Amino acid sequence: MQTLRSSGPPALVIEPARGFGAFRPKELWDFWAYRELLYFLVWRDVKVRYKQTALGAAWAVLQPALGAVVFSLFFGRLAGIGSDGVPYPLFAYAGLMVWTFFSQGVTLAANSLVGSANLITKVFFPRAAIPTAAVLSGVVDLAVAFPVLGVLLFSYRMRPGSALLALPLPLALGLASALGAGLWLAALNVEYRDVRHVVPFFLQIWLFLTPVIYPASRVAGWLRQNGLPAWLVGINPMAGAVEGFRWALLRPQADPGPLLAVSSVSAAVLLLSGLFYFRSVERSFADVV
Repeated sequence: MQTLRSSGPPALVIEPARGFGAFRPKELWDFWAYRELLYFLVWRDVKVRYKQTALGAAWAVLQPALGAVVFSLFFGRLAGIGSDGVPYPLFAYAGLMVWTFFSQGVTLAANSLVGSANLITKVFFPRAAIPTAAVLSGVVDLAVAFPVLGVLLFSYRMRPGSALLALPLPLALGLASALGAGLWLAALNVEYRDVRHVVPFFLQIWLFLTPVIYPASRVAGWLRQNGLPAWLVGINPMAGAVEGFRWALLRPQADPGPLLAVSSVSAAVLLLSGLFYFRSVERSFADVV
């Protein structure tokens, strides 16, 4: 971006980003300058998602709640999968809260650029604001789902301890993971429309690789039996997000430190690589979308 000087008013020339080195730290401040637009996009996504629906925001509760019922019946009772001493319905609902936030954010972000084609081709603004808003809109749903979790905690007579203060960390992990994956998929979906068909299958596989149905301790035990370090579980950033969320609310006696540390690194790599790739190809969005 540069300013051309002449006898008249200065002209601002916006140059496209090029290559993986296109991102500059200064652009974080430029992105902050568009915070009102980001707020508008988040609010738009929330309204569009529940427009003309009979239950509205109640779907934010029904999705993890119904999933917890199904998982409790088939995996908790019939399959006998453990939950590290936590009542399985509470165990499943807590995990599904974080996972629903992540999967919904990734799905919406992946289709966000294609769905905002008219906006992209008419006005300049940081293109990353569109998938970012899609992910952030899920925070509203996450907040709506929290009261039901509180009811379950009360029903099972479980009281969170001082670990509750660390709750923002696993939530930030989930947010960073969703945004990183969303940036990758949003950029790829502009060029390859097959991505929208791959995303549901991709998320289904990722669900079974994440300790939502089962505790991470089972995977860690299997890794140790095969001579592998238990921290490999954390390579999946959502493993740290889900287990960290449960630890903060349900299992203060556990030690999620190594898992959270590895997952934090994985989430950072996913987010930064997604941001750099997005910036390297965004100059062609208006032409392709």
